[in-house]
Amino acid sequence: MKFDTGATVVRSQESALVTNKLLRNTYSLLAMTLIFSAFTAGLSMAMNFPHMGLLTLVGYFGLLFLTTKLRNSVWGLVSVFALTGFMGLTLGPMLNYYLSMPNGSDIVMQALGGTGIIFLALSAYAVKSEKDFSFMGGFLFVGILVAFIAGLAAYFLEMPGLSLAVSAMFVLLMSGLILFETSQIIHGGEKNYIMATITLYVSIYNLFTSLLHLIGAFSNE
Repeated sequence: MKFDTGATVVRSQESALVTNKLLRNTYSLLAMTLIFSAFTAGLSMAMNFPHMGLLTLVGYFGLLFLTTKLRNSVWGLVSVFALTGFMGLTLGPMLNYYLSMPNGSDIVMQALGGTGIIFLALSAYAVKSEKDFSFMGGFLFVGILVAFIAGLAAYFLEMPGLSLAVSAMFVLLMSGLILFETSQIIHGGEKNYIMATITLYVSIYNLFTSLLHLIGAFSNE
């Protein structure tokens, strides 16, 4: 009996070590990709890149597919930086647009600050509480799919009201995705730090752009 108890304790400790290592690797890689993405966004802004439109979706899904295929090799890291760097480039024209407004710097800083607060608060809650948010998976998948289709409709049909509603949906959905993915890491649902990093990066990216859209729309401009 003592042997079984000791073995259980050892397995529990090993599981905790694996989880902590996965968290460290994920957040370290996430920090590096965010810095790299900020660099490419600055480069895009300086070179005054045009808005990429649907090319953004093509590039994103193509690089996401590549990263998924390479996730278990060192080339997966190269693909991660290619994906996040590309997303940074697409962010540049958007930032230039908002910064051209009289109160543009305030809008960008509010969106950036809001994104940081939401991400840190939700991540800390998921880690400290150790609650299992895996039950949210199905809801998030359906919600993101619906919001994505609605976003395309708003883009092609030029419906500003629907576009704002989609941004509000994405703020809620990305907040839920942060809780879900952090919970997956803690409870063993996600064991690949490259894929965990991509999910959290995409959550932060969409959260920031959605807040930027909402704050910009409801500002004086």
